[in-house]
Amino acid sequence: MPGSQDPRSRNAGRARFDGVAFADAPSFLLARANAISLARGNSALAPCGLRVRSYAVLELATTAQRPSQRDLATFLRLDPSQVVSIVDDLESQGLVVRSTDSDDRRSKVVEATEQGQIRVQEARLALDAADARVFASLSPDERAALTQLLGRVAFDD
Repeated sequence: MPGSQDPRSRNAGRARFDGVAFADAPSFLLARANAISLARGNSALAPCGLRVRSYAVLELATTAQRPSQRDLATFLRLDPSQVVSIVDDLESQGLVVRSTDSDDRRSKVVEATEQGQIRVQEARLALDAADARVFASLSPDERAALTQLLGRVAFDD
């Protein structure tokens, strides 16, 4: 499976760079963990025709909030052009539709279709399984604590 390694080789890679100052920096560790998580998530979502970013857009499009493309870009910290491209792809798969926002005619809201609602459920299961593998070395309490801490970092703006 792509991204999976023998734990000894992971530790050997770490030992090779033991003593490098940034290797213990939270920003580096978070970036490395993010790269691993994205690779595993994208691999798990591929059979659903999605990637982590497109899954996030589709998941948000299933909510009652009826997010605009601008809302999606802001929440996901993506360039608006990236959101347009993702929504174009989801729309071509029949998973979302764009409609004019009744509160702001210049804005387009993104809503999941019935097919999109079904696909997001399948994708959620696939991503949950990938997350379980990524975080397998953590106890349930550690995973809950990590989730809480990451939430504080991610939404402290």
